[in-house]
Amino acid sequence: MIEQFILDNQLNAMRLGGRKVGADRSPDRCIAVFNPYSGKQIGSVPKASLEEVRDTFAQAAAYKPTLTRFERAAILNRAAAIAARRLDEVAALISAEAGLCLKDAIYEAGRVSDVLLFGANEVLKDDGQIFSCDLTHHGKKRRVYTQRSPLLGVICAITPFNHPMNQVAHKVVPSIATNNRMVLKPSEKVPFSAILFADILFEAGLPPEMLSVITGDPKEIADELITNAHVDLITFTGGVAIGKAIANKAGYRRIVLELGGNDPIIVMEDADIDEASTLAVAGSYKNSGQRCTAVKRLLVHSAVAEQFVEQVVAKTRAWSFGDPSDKSLDMGTVIDEPAAMFFESRVNDALKQGARLLVGNQRHGALYSPTVVDHVRPEMLLVKEETFGPVSPIIRFKDIDEAIRISNGTAYGLSSAVCTNRLDYITRFVSELEVGSVNVREVPGYRLELTPFGGIKDSGLGYKEGVQEAIKSFTNTKTYSLPWV
Repeated sequence: MIEQFILDNQLNAMRLGGRKVGADRSPDRCIAVFNPYSGKQIGSVPKASLEEVRDTFAQAAAYKPTLTRFERAAILNRAAAIAARRLDEVAALISAEAGLCLKDAIYEAGRVSDVLLFGANEVLKDDGQIFSCDLTHHGKKRRVYTQRSPLLGVICAITPFNHPMNQVAHKVVPSIATNNRMVLKPSEKVPFSAILFADILFEAGLPPEMLSVITGDPKEIADELITNAHVDLITFTGGVAIGKAIANKAGYRRIVLELGGNDPIIVMEDADIDEASTLAVAGSYKNSGQRCTAVKRLLVHSAVAEQFVEQVVAKTRAWSFGDPSDKSLDMGTVIDEPAAMFFESRVNDALKQGARLLVGNQRHGALYSPTVVDHVRPEMLLVKEETFGPVSPIIRFKDIDEAIRISNGTAYGLSSAVCTNRLDYITRFVSELEVGSVNVREVPGYRLELTPFGGIKDSGLGYKEGVQEAIKSFTNTKTYSLPWV
């Protein structure tokens, strides 16, 4: 079924106001999409022209959604049911174009259904507040009310390769929930997952004018996506450099940036080492390490370092990897061969500076093995910058002060994990770690699709994603007041 879906959508993959657009294009106006494991082309999508992008924004801006709360909730619930029914198909497509193993792809497909369900529930909640005005000596007998309204313009969403459908869902669902119009530009490396998600929504009854999917070359259309006069808000998930470039060009419009991470797992001397090592390995290698919230630094107290390292190495050796379509494997490929080569070079650079390779650092095409590197120092690029792959760099520390200092010593501030049972340690980590979230005895990436998610520093501007918080970002708050006895 996946092969047929891709075949049916080659060259007419864009959904501009729900219409399939792009047929009869010359080869130079198409983007080839490859399977990272086999290296074979699985399909192609059209390169949108500037004129198509401009027309799409104009058409979206001209449409005024009128869906009631009941209608929006019904559409999202129907879409959730469709996504759940087609879970295996969705997972197979994610795996085929992103190289994620089927275990991870099935998990992502389930999360997509969750996003839709949470969105449907949030639609039915009243979004207003009430303030009595006679609260001070100079107050009046009035009440102030608030309500949320859709944006006047269009939302532009730009999504990355690492979660081909779930990241899309986190942009699109809050837009539908708030009666907005969105133009979505997915990563050109994984466009078909976004297109399938749009088709599921259209099948569920979404008015086509509320969602358009643009495929194209960022070098040609990125500036228009950011500066088009109809764009009221830009929501972007991706790398720091691109996020900052968007911020510089966006001008006087709202932007929500969810950027990179350099998330630590911090293992204290009182930690359950078996639990901590299991979390460290899963946090490092799930999704092939290609998550902004993946464990990217393993900080371990020197008193338990040897025991922890021994278990991490053993569990890494047991982490199976290879052909993403093999349901028995724990990990597939990274997104492409250049990414794998980059991880290999980062590890080799650390080894030249005195770090010690314990397992891994093997590459074949886009397949890069789970890798453990010990005696890493905080100034090494492997941990100073974000290494967006299945690498476990181990840094040793002597006490909680040093652990906090090392953790905060990068430009990023997304999430973290701490392994300890001591409340005094936990309260210090929650208070002093410069991150958007702290998970105790859990991987940094743990969250619900509903809960607030996002970072600070180079990980984002402090605005949160997650269905509830995105709904706030995607709306304007209007206040009105009435006389009240």
